Amino acid sequence: METKFIDPFLPVDENGYYGPFGGAYIPEILHSNVEKLKEAFARYIDDPGFIAEYEGLLRDYVGRPTPLYHAARLSEHFGTNIYLKREDLCHTGAHKINNAIGSVLLAKRMGKTRIIAETGAGQHGVAVATVCALAGLECVVYMGATDVARQKPNVERIKMLGATVVPVESGNKTLKDATNEAIRDWCCNPSDTFYVIGSTVGPHPYPQMVARFQSVISREIRRQLKSLTGRELPDYVVACIGGGSNAAGAFYHFLKEPGVRLIAAEAAGLGVDSGESAATIRLGKEGIIHGSRTLVMQTEDGQIVEPYSISAGLDYPGVGPLHAWLATSGRAEVLAVTDREALDAAYLLTRTEGIIPALESAHALAVPGQKKFRPDDVVVINVSGRGDKDMETYLGNYKI
Repeated sequence: METKFIDPFLPVDENGYYGPFGGAYIPEILHSNVEKLKEAFARYIDDPGFIAEYEGLLRDYVGRPTPLYHAARLSEHFGTNIYLKREDLCHTGAHKINNAIGSVLLAKRMGKTRIIAETGAGQHGVAVATVCALAGLECVVYMGATDVARQKPNVERIKMLGATVVPVESGNKTLKDATNEAIRDWCCNPSDTFYVIGSTVGPHPYPQMVARFQSVISREIRRQLKSLTGRELPDYVVACIGGGSNAAGAFYHFLKEPGVRLIAAEAAGLGVDSGESAATIRLGKEGIIHGSRTLVMQTEDGQIVEPYSISAGLDYPGVGPLHAWLATSGRAEVLAVTDREALDAAYLLTRTEGIIPALESAHALAVPGQKKFRPDDVVVINVSGRGDKDMETYLGNYKI
């Protein structure tokens, strides 16, 4: 029987599967919440009033469209044509605000009064706290204690915005553990609480929902590239990948364009085979994490292997089911980028273009150092966030 897809671009069926990946593996107490979320998302995602409010805030509050910038000196350095999608210029400094606005608008229409979120690098936490301040909603952000220490500027921003930051002391004290605690909170408060997941992970419909709210990125790229070059389709679209929200947004409107090659840069940490890595697609095996079947870094008996990356936002032992499918089907190429390669790429961008990227984005910017592009190629790299939050890490880990 032919698969019935429920999204105009994503290869996702009505049960939330992308090939063998996806689904909704959730405790019974959350079943009603997830079903109501599916119904609300399906109802409002094409509702003219909802879309008008969402796009109005993207324009007037976030500052969209973000520029598509031809990086002339970086292009000359690598002997190709590199365009940077400047998500770092969004209000709050990253792409995360796109999904936060859509999710909180949906929560309000569902009558929810309390918002919870998980965060790694802090950008999602800042974005959700920002939109909750705008909407007048209570906000609680779970963050691993390790990430609280290394992302202090974002922690202070979250608090200043009126949200509560809950440091998580379990496990590796990073993104996985923050997500665990957020899910526990949701289980304890299912009636009034809306969980805003920051990436294309979790039970259906979250991966589809987050990708759809982030799809504004690729929609703008197509239009902007046409204006700049006369062609709507690049040869390559490159994005970093942890859970996969910025990559999903950058890839979305190109998924059905076979001539556009997609490259995801995951975090190799100290090296794929070092034991200190977050290269989930390279190292992962099929399993279930946080309500979804996907690729997971795990032992032979199914215990989670703690990931490592210098980048808090890529320090996750799973990956969104869309990206698991894109990688295993061959639609996307996946490159593993080490801490050192990411640091080198970040400093190269600052010295050639005067742009300080987030450490997450630096992994995508390292791709031209690994892969040789042709002189006539058009390569779009998604700069998903700015590097203010990472200055202490940059200065502490890089010798000029």
